[in-house]
Amino acid sequence: MRQARSSQPSGGRRPVRATLVALLAGSLLFTAACSDSKSPSWQGGGNGSGSNGAAGTAESGSPSPEPTLSTVAVTSPAAAATGIEAWSDVKYTSEDPENTTVKVTDAKGTEVKGTVDKDAKVWHPAQSMAWGTKYTVTVSTPAVDGKNNETTSDFTVMKQPANLVRVTSFLGDGNVVGVGMPLIMKFGRAIPEKYRAAVERNMVVSATPAQEGTWGWISPTEVHYRPKVYWKAGTKIDYKVQLKGVKMGDGWYGRSDLTVDLKIGRSMVMTVSNKTKKMTVTQDGKVIKTIPVSLGKPSTPSSSGTMVVIEKKEHTVFDTTDEDPSGGYRTDIDFAQRITWSGQFIHAAPWSEGVQGKRNVSHGCVNVSEAMGAWLFSRTMMGDVITVSGTEEKLKNGNGWTDWNMSYSAFKQMSALS
Repeated sequence: MRQARSSQPSGGRRPVRATLVALLAGSLLFTAACSDSKSPSWQGGGNGSGSNGAAGTAESGSPSPEPTLSTVAVTSPAAAATGIEAWSDVKYTSEDPENTTVKVTDAKGTEVKGTVDKDAKVWHPAQSMAWGTKYTVTVSTPAVDGKNNETTSDFTVMKQPANLVRVTSFLGDGNVVGVGMPLIMKFGRAIPEKYRAAVERNMVVSATPAQEGTWGWISPTEVHYRPKVYWKAGTKIDYKVQLKGVKMGDGWYGRSDLTVDLKIGRSMVMTVSNKTKKMTVTQDGKVIKTIPVSLGKPSTPSSSGTMVVIEKKEHTVFDTTDEDPSGGYRTDIDFAQRITWSGQFIHAAPWSEGVQGKRNVSHGCVNVSEAMGAWLFSRTMMGDVITVSGTEEKLKNGNGWTDWNMSYSAFKQMSALS
């Protein structure tokens, strides 16, 4: 400190000027620091980026880009087209597909239900459109600066064709069936293979609780649906069959739509062993009865495989005299439950009670006593499962509802969508 003072020049004014200059400089620095901490609005908002006021002014003065309208157009069906099929998609173009809306309405302004695939730019109808009806398509994106951005086009669905295929469900509303019951749809005309996938897509099965399943074509006129494993007891099922207007080949179209609601009952499975000559009856996972049986004798063996109860008749007559005039028979039967189309039943057979559980003497049926026939008949329902094992003959697929006589993967291969 002394060394610094000794270096100052003599005289009193110069040190005072130096001090004033220093104070003024300090004051300016302080003012600049305060100004920097609270930038004025014209400096660009004080974004803390370190840019100076001039740069901020240049940024705020840049013009914003003008918003532009997205170009939209309907490409299919063509404008004013006629003879359009009732399940036709609507295709369109848009520069802003994410924000594009598509609406299809009839002449009364009622909107047709459908779904939009924004990636493919396609609207899919959720129901068939009415025969001979004119529809309007409106495709739009959000308005810009008050300017609407939409286009419209119209088309007319074909008149009702002369060739319509009748579609029926074997099961009806309110049915309660067994855990092995397939859902069965029949067609009044053979469906060519190339059209079966479209048919399947329009037959949607919903189950509560949800269970994996698939359709499988039993023949060109019949398609079944089964789950991967037996239906869960108490399952509620509804299926929607929307085949009105669906193309079915050679100028033929589906006639109608239908819906079915039904329920699966308790679980009952019958297991028959040729080795033990006994039937084990299991209900909801617990064995409730073991019943002696007599199966088909070697010349008319019972079929080994998994079947389901197709129909039940408390009293009926078995008559094979037309098929075999010399060796046929005609017999009254009680508590008959059909399990194959070829004529195998579970039924009461009082004439074979002495050998039931010991020898096979039937013509292919599963014989039980009169008492056990009545007991079973009172508890079973259509769709209950019966598996027979150890006989001389294998069950042929198609001889009854044999959907369970194959693996799920094999059944799935029968689907047109596999």
